[in-house]
Amino acid sequence: MGAVVALDSLLASRRVWRGGQPAERAPSRQPTGHAGLDAALPDGGWPEHALTELLLPADGIGELRLLWPTLGRLSQAGGRVVLVAPPYLPFAPAWVGAGVRLDRLQVVRTEGRDALWAAEQCLRSAACSAVLCWPHGADDRALRRLQVAAETGQCLGFAMRPLRAAGNPSPAALRIALDADPAQLRVLKCRGGNPPTRPLPFPAAVQQVQ
Repeated sequence: MGAVVALDSLLASRRVWRGGQPAERAPSRQPTGHAGLDAALPDGGWPEHALTELLLPADGIGELRLLWPTLGRLSQAGGRVVLVAPPYLPFAPAWVGAGVRLDRLQVVRTEGRDALWAAEQCLRSAACSAVLCWPHGADDRALRRLQVAAETGQCLGFAMRPLRAAGNPSPAALRIALDADPAQLRVLKCRGGNPPTRPLPFPAAVQQVQ
C-alpha cells in the first residue's frame, strides 16, 4: 500500500485540481516580467516547479527576450541558470544587458538523448533556479520526465520546441506559441485555468534588471 498523503498538502502543492468550485490559488512567485502575459496567466506568472513549453517557428524570434526578465531576477538573487544544448553560443553582452549574471549562467554542451538526460538531471538536482533546454525529437514520455524532474527539483523548466509540435499532447503545465508575423504570443495551455481566447502582443524590449 502506498504512503498516505494528506489531501490538503496535495491541494496546496497544486498537484490535485478541486472540481465543482473555484479554489483560491496563491499567486505565482515567479512573475514573467511582462505585465500583459502575467495578467493572462491563471497564477499571474510562470507555473512554479513545472515545465513550460515555448513553441517556435524558428530560432531567435524573441524567445530569450521573453525569458530574460525572469532569468535576470533569479541570477541576481544568486540562483543558477542552466542552458542545455542551446543551438547557438550565447552572446554574453546581450545577457549582461538583460541583467543576467554570467557567473550564475552555465552552458551544457551535448546533443541527442544525452541532452534530454542532462536537462532532466539539472531540473531534478535542486541546484538550479531555471533550466532552458532544446529537446529535439522529445516525445510525450520524455517531456513527462522533464515535468516530474522540475517538480522534484522545485525548478523552472523551459523547453524550446518547434511550432509543429503544438498539435501533439504535452504534460507541460504551460504551452505558449510564439509567432513571428505578426509578432504575438498564443497561450495554448495553462494549468489552473483556460487559455486567453486572443493572442497577446509580443513584449517590448527587455529593460536591464538592477
